[in-house]
Amino acid sequence: MSSTVRSVLALGSNLGASSDTLVRAVADLVGSDRVRLHAVSPVVRTRPVGGPEQPDYLNMVIEVETDLGPYELLAHCQAVEERHHRTRTVRWGPRTLDVDIITYGTWVSDDETLTVPHPRAAVRAFVLQPWAWMDAGAELGGRPVAELAAEAEDLAGLVPFEGV
Repeated sequence: MSSTVRSVLALGSNLGASSDTLVRAVADLVGSDRVRLHAVSPVVRTRPVGGPEQPDYLNMVIEVETDLGPYELLAHCQAVEERHHRTRTVRWGPRTLDVDIITYGTWVSDDETLTVPHPRAAVRAFVLQPWAWMDAGAELGGRPVAELAAEAEDLAGLVPFEGV
């Protein structure tokens, strides 16, 4: 790879065989020679945050190294979601797969297509806690990710998932 960037991606699933979906999605995300896996978090089971009544989620975080630009990475993530039959009908509704770009190096964007860092990542334990377990020194917005996780309202609903 030429010039590369490290990016943190959050994956979630609560429809179908979620643990299998997460395993296959990670493989699909790093199946390109332009995206290399750098680190993988443990998987956690979490209650849904917002949206309609729905099943619990399995969530995890990965760190990748890529030479894709941020919008190319977004398109790649969305293609992987589509490969796993993602539909976008209800905001915060149940889904077979959700892949969010949490960080993209030090790049910051606030446009309607791609907001980085992810606008709600700093308050979501289902992103923060797996990320902190994956990378104890990680920071988001100048604060330790582990500290943000400890303050997140949804932390109590998060449990390690051993089924993967």
